Amino acid sequence: MINVTKTYLPDPEKYKSYVDRIFSSGWVTNNGQFVQELEKRLCEYLGVENLLLISNGTLALQVAYRALGISGEAITTPFSFVATASSLVWEGIQPVFADINPDSLNIAPEKIESLINNNTSAIVPVHVFGNACEIDAIERIAQNHNLKTIYDAAHAFGVHYKGKSILNYGDASILSFHGTKVFHTIEGGAIIFKDKKHLDAARLMINFGIPGYDQVSDLGINCKMNEFQAAMGLCVLDDMEFIHNSRKNVWEKYTDSFKSFRSVSLQKQNESSSLNYSYFPVILDSEDLLFKLRDALLQKDISPRRYFFPSLEQLPYVKSGQQVPVSASIAERILCLPIYPDLEPSVQDSIIETVSKIISTYG
Repeated sequence: MINVTKTYLPDPEKYKSYVDRIFSSGWVTNNGQFVQELEKRLCEYLGVENLLLISNGTLALQVAYRALGISGEAITTPFSFVATASSLVWEGIQPVFADINPDSLNIAPEKIESLINNNTSAIVPVHVFGNACEIDAIERIAQNHNLKTIYDAAHAFGVHYKGKSILNYGDASILSFHGTKVFHTIEGGAIIFKDKKHLDAARLMINFGIPGYDQVSDLGINCKMNEFQAAMGLCVLDDMEFIHNSRKNVWEKYTDSFKSFRSVSLQKQNESSSLNYSYFPVILDSEDLLFKLRDALLQKDISPRRYFFPSLEQLPYVKSGQQVPVSASIAERILCLPIYPDLEPSVQDSIIETVSKIISTYG
């Protein structure tokens, strides 16, 4: 089965050399040498400061909310992976959904302001599929209403906005390093804080609130990254140029093939943003067409995914009662096609041919 993504695995001998050093030292977790090295190298590679490694991206969101004192309500997008909403609910924060722009697929800034009330403490935008939000407009709204901004940048590893890392905007940004991502540590994630005091608070928080021997100074949890995860990250980071260029080739071939297709729309990219080629979504004219295309691809053992379905206001534990028609419509009609560094050209050709055939015969 050709899946929508495939975990990039580096040279096994390189990874084994790190594992051998872990076995030799006997230090497998609790801020070991490879976690420290990866934090340092990621700051350099991404062009950021105040980066904290976390055991996964969902907990990165939750720790960021805690460190920044988010409570009450947070305005976010209904078009994202479920963790964007579930992390808020888990922390006792009510997600309030602002509809999306139908072209960029990101939260529409003009939909945010009317949702702000006395219970609102934050805006949680998502750089959907690595495409930068309208950051300037969102930041103005946050400043005018004294709100924190936490960007869910799970898809946006290595993306730049207006010449600097997209992770340098807002009060915090989070990354996911899940095995399906452009850069991964098997499982994992990171928080990048604007203010070092929040980094220091979060670093204490992820280690049970324990600052040192025989001390517990604050409420905490355990969500540290371990040495095996960090070792994988160090290996993958060495290969990022190859990963980026390979994914770019796949992305550009899809784009060139589909840009003139009727019944298919592509995500409009932010002109101030670079790309990391993390996903390739196609927006179809109808859900019926989506099912026809998905079934045709599955018959060839090619498995696309409905990223993101359902629209998050429909989650049973959210109970928002909100109407976000653009997100609801897009969620019914969007399909992500396989994209990863070693996707064989013949397989991609088969995907493109199948899309073309289904589109040409539809209706």
